[in-house]
Amino acid sequence: MSGPGRPRRERKAWGLRGFTWLYLVWSLVPVAIAVLFSFNRGRSQATQQGLSLRWYIGKPSSNGVYTSVLHSAALHSALLQTLRLGALTTLICVPLGLAFALGIDRWRSRTSNGLNVVMVFSFVVPELLLAVALAFFFQKLFTPVHLGTWAETLALVVWNLSWPAIIIRARLVSIGYAYEEAASDLGAPRWSAIGRVLLPLLWPAIFASAVLVFASVIDDFVIVEQLSSTAATQPAAVLIYSQQHGGSGGPALNALATLMLLMSLVIAVVGYVLYRLMTRGERGSGIQAIESIVGV
Repeated sequence: MSGPGRPRRERKAWGLRGFTWLYLVWSLVPVAIAVLFSFNRGRSQATQQGLSLRWYIGKPSSNGVYTSVLHSAALHSALLQTLRLGALTTLICVPLGLAFALGIDRWRSRTSNGLNVVMVFSFVVPELLLAVALAFFFQKLFTPVHLGTWAETLALVVWNLSWPAIIIRARLVSIGYAYEEAASDLGAPRWSAIGRVLLPLLWPAIFASAVLVFASVIDDFVIVEQLSSTAATQPAAVLIYSQQHGGSGGPALNALATLMLLMSLVIAVVGYVLYRLMTRGERGSGIQAIESIVGV
């Protein structure tokens, strides 16, 4: 076509595209370098000395200094503490988020509208401020809970509660009230309608919330660093930072960080695939629902 009716070619946003690639390179190249040095044959974290799996599964040296993730008691303890915190936080946080989302969505009043602010609490409050406040709270005001695993767990629940509340409420907005009303019209009591009709429809959002909370806890550093008490309660993120910052790090820490990265990626991919399978055939407006909820 030519003339006035000829369609304009869409201009390519080269500047925006270049900035996006620059951001990806800036973010991913340091991570790739850290992963590469986890396979270094030598102890150096600055010079590549060949490829090896010694920092993952290698046997300790004669003096016991150079240990791998498989044979280091400290790395084992940190990794197990990370998984423990992830499991405990998920088991506590997701049911609370589910109850919170149901209460706000089904309870219509001025108070419920004000509680929408609580749902986005972790997005507006700096994590360091919350960590310091909770550390003071557990040390001075609520002393039955000492610094350590349970203090870390409760703080992580407070920090991550917004995720399941927002995701599950977005699912509630997408579902609407039709299914519950139909169950009630057929004679189902209120709790039976919730348990046998609403909860099965909410399972994709509940599962997505659990995956997101668990992955978030694995990568958390600020809260657990403030609330850990001894080396036994230090998760992997705190151990990596303390040893690397203190000058006693090595490729074994890179290997531990690589395992955490791989764990997060696997959890995210598996969670995404299973969520897509659970919601297959639906034309949900989940993104629009989340935007409307956050904007309330």
